[in-house]
Amino acid sequence: MAKAVDKHDAMRHSCSHVMAQAIMDMFPEAKLAVGPWIDSGFYHDFELPRTLIPEDLPILEKKMKQIMKQRQKFVRFELPVDEGIEYLKERGQDYTAEMAVDLKNGKEVGTLSFYENIIQQNDKKTFVNMCAGPHTDNTGEIGVFKLMKIAGSYFKGDSDRPMLQRIYGACFETQDELNAHLTMLREQEKRDHRKLGKDLELYTMSEEVGAGLPLWLPNGTVIVEEIEKLAKEVEFEAGYDRVRTPHITKGSLYHKSGHLPYYADSMYPPMEMDNEEYYLKPMNCPHHHLIYDAKPRSYRDLPVRLAEYGHCYRFEDSGALFGLMRVRSMCMNDAHIYCTLEQFEEEFLAVLEIYKKYFELFGIDKYMMRLSLHNKEGLGKKYVDNPKLWIETEEMVRKAMKKSGVNYEEVPGEAAFYGPKIDVEIWSAIGRQFTLATNQLDFAIPKRFNLTYTDKDGEEKTPLCIHRAPLSTHERLVGFLIEHFAGAFPVWLAPEQVRLMPVADPHAEYAMELMDELKKKGVRATIEGPENSLGKRIREAEKKKIPYMLVIGDEEMKGWKKGDGTKNGSVTVRDYKTKEQKSTKASSFVKKVIKEIEERAL
Repeated sequence: MAKAVDKHDAMRHSCSHVMAQAIMDMFPEAKLAVGPWIDSGFYHDFELPRTLIPEDLPILEKKMKQIMKQRQKFVRFELPVDEGIEYLKERGQDYTAEMAVDLKNGKEVGTLSFYENIIQQNDKKTFVNMCAGPHTDNTGEIGVFKLMKIAGSYFKGDSDRPMLQRIYGACFETQDELNAHLTMLREQEKRDHRKLGKDLELYTMSEEVGAGLPLWLPNGTVIVEEIEKLAKEVEFEAGYDRVRTPHITKGSLYHKSGHLPYYADSMYPPMEMDNEEYYLKPMNCPHHHLIYDAKPRSYRDLPVRLAEYGHCYRFEDSGALFGLMRVRSMCMNDAHIYCTLEQFEEEFLAVLEIYKKYFELFGIDKYMMRLSLHNKEGLGKKYVDNPKLWIETEEMVRKAMKKSGVNYEEVPGEAAFYGPKIDVEIWSAIGRQFTLATNQLDFAIPKRFNLTYTDKDGEEKTPLCIHRAPLSTHERLVGFLIEHFAGAFPVWLAPEQVRLMPVADPHAEYAMELMDELKKKGVRATIEGPENSLGKRIREAEKKKIPYMLVIGDEEMKGWKKGDGTKNGSVTVRDYKTKEQKSTKASSFVKKVIKEIEERAL
């Protein structure tokens, strides 16, 4: 089912309305633009006679609280659309008047809705704004709020239009909920993947390379390769075949797939070579279709599962770029499954099982999936024009989702152009929501590529195609994991797993021998000599969030002889996560850390 507007949405929308009222009280000449509710709060855009400063927010909050205390009633009324547009123009509200004209032209609405605030004791009208609602019954039912920050925003997101001022606010039903949200935001700031990415030396950006084109540093490369190793193991067990495809291709391939008309604005411009247009690859799908088509297929061959960590390039708007979460260069955990109609449900459910396996591995406890559907208005424009197949395939996905038992909601109008899809929403350890990956059913493109298989009766048929990317891209997933683990990765993912610290020079030889043994067993171990004090070395290792620090002094060397390796010596282990420190046999520690790595333990 589509997500319904709940009381929290109404509460937050009402708070945005009250903020607009308070702004008009502070600046009678202000012009209003959009003011929607969002997750956890609201925002409103304004054109004001001066630039707001942080000190304005407490003043504005005080005015809003006064309005809420008056329990002003929200009263809805409607005007014929042309009369409503004139009403807004007369009040000098040019932005809302323009939005009203857009509503008239785009949706052919006959009326515009407005809300006016009324002080009920004396029927005094205090404020009117064009708004579709919903609202609470009165301003006293809004709950608790806090104005968070001031930002800039172009009208309609168009950089050629005026820059407006945007005020963000948080709004909750109770003070405890608001306090918890503010605590989460502070924690989120500490976990910001851009800051930790720099502190932990995971990746960097360079203007000489270009915006949105990350460079993976050695530490980040370790994480990327561990994730890729994981995916390859899981996919091998699930019967996938690995393939590789080039980074560029002729534009004719994307015309054939239908991607170019839909995604041209998000692609890098073409390169002219040999009288042909070549494009940097924005997606892997067409290439995999050609690999499927490289030889005749029988129903006995199906399902065919082709997997690739394929590097793609998309020219995202510069304003949308955000650390690793929104980039222009990405390496995607991509695969395409070609199957019969009868095989679809089993294959689709198997993909969902892979998702759940990864969620458990990374300690993702909260997740939800969005079943993105088409709408009739988009047929032939936004979506492939085949109403019958849309209805059939959406019901197939719906049935599979119900059978899987995974929590999901239906969202009209967000399907891929070639079929329904599942978007995967996950929550980090501190409750922040991320869109991770997608799982799509494609009923259209295999036909465009003339992909076929011979059925048991010798007839040629077109396979269905499932597009799936459970681990998203390296960039987005690592960005999420940095925040999720606050940079303190599980041992198997940690760039540096063990750091050895000989207390003084006489202890260095034993430390070196132990490090060599760890490395031979595949453990990423380093050594830091006694040039600095032990306390300073421990503090530096903790800043880098290294899982295990091994301190080696006289006590740990008792019984050890050169060449013994881990046979007779011991170590004092400092555990970064538990902050515990204890002595143990060196051989016992080696077994423990290897077991954690092999099991990919949290």
